[in-house]
Amino acid sequence: MTDEVNEQVLLIDDDAELTTLLQEYLVEEGYEVVTDTDGRAAIAAAAGNTVDIIVLDIMMPRMNGIEVLQRIRKLSQVPVLMLTARGDDVDRISGLNLGADDYVPKPCSPGELAARLRAILRRAGQPAAGTSTDTIRAGKLVIHPSSRIAEWRGESLELTGTEFSLIEVLARSAGQLVSKQDISKRAFGKPLTPFDRRIDVHISSVRQKLGLREDGQSWIQSVRGQGYQLLVD
Repeated sequence: MTDEVNEQVLLIDDDAELTTLLQEYLVEEGYEVVTDTDGRAAIAAAAGNTVDIIVLDIMMPRMNGIEVLQRIRKLSQVPVLMLTARGDDVDRISGLNLGADDYVPKPCSPGELAARLRAILRRAGQPAAGTSTDTIRAGKLVIHPSSRIAEWRGESLELTGTEFSLIEVLARSAGQLVSKQDISKRAFGKPLTPFDRRIDVHISSVRQKLGLREDGQSWIQSVRGQGYQLLVD
């Protein structure tokens, strides 16, 4: 058993056997775990800010995970990890586009789920790996790494933990091309794997939140197959 971490996990899934298995393992890892079979419990938790992270199955009878995630993101930026059917890229991309921090395909091992939870919670609470906590200014963007707050054009920029980690890396190298491999290592603490589209999908979401430049172009430029660049003017 690891040192106690006390993070509050809400696990939403109607598969009783899997839920019991995952709950027992996560409790052994030091998490406090609450389970439910209804996505409305996740919406209530997000509204009340009562949990640190939500694990949300997509396929549920009353309200599917995609709809639940949409409602959560109108209320909160609480980290959300989606459980998806193995090989279902449509659900995975839809979830990431709507603000999910990551996904794990089912059936999943408790160890893999615990590792993903640790990574998400680490990103949500800490600055990007190997960086200082000083305020970063990149044109109209201001990043406060220590408090995980971002401002865009003088107003608060609502970002998920994963989105914050990505834009922090780009802001630290504003005006320069940053490779996808470098983004993955600095923002997520792990190398990029083949065919992994997480970065692209999260960048797309950040682009939408920043809006377009006066010339109609995105503030985050891409070079196909290489990486991304945050423009500052």
